[in-house]
Amino acid sequence: VQLQASGGGLVQAGGSLRLSCAASGRTFDTYKLGWFRQAPGKEREFVASIRWSGSSTDYAESVKGRFTISRDTPKNTVYLEMNSLEPEDMAVYYCAAGSPGSSPRNSVMDYWGKGTQVTVSS
Repeated sequence: VQLQASGGGLVQAGGSLRLSCAASGRTFDTYKLGWFRQAPGKEREFVASIRWSGSSTDYAESVKGRFTISRDTPKNTVYLEMNSLEPEDMAVYYCAAGSPGSSPRNSVMDYWGKGTQVTVSS
């Protein structure tokens, strides 16, 4: 399984970015796909998740109303649309895939991709 995250970069506070995660190597029909982030000196934390089938979503309280997770099944890609970015959102963002028994809120996932850096200037 490969998960390739992209779309990070430098943005001013209040700006927007869209991250993409291209997934390959297996079918993800029953899987959960998620975004996580890790800021310097902090533990990795859950950001958002989506069920590949059915598209139900879950968000960390800190990003609700600002971030939107979505997926494009023909392209096998998961997106994270980030709006109203704050300096506190600055981190390396990772995408991950988990089997039906996984727990995105507890960062218990089966496959992890390499991260993409998001830098927010104030």
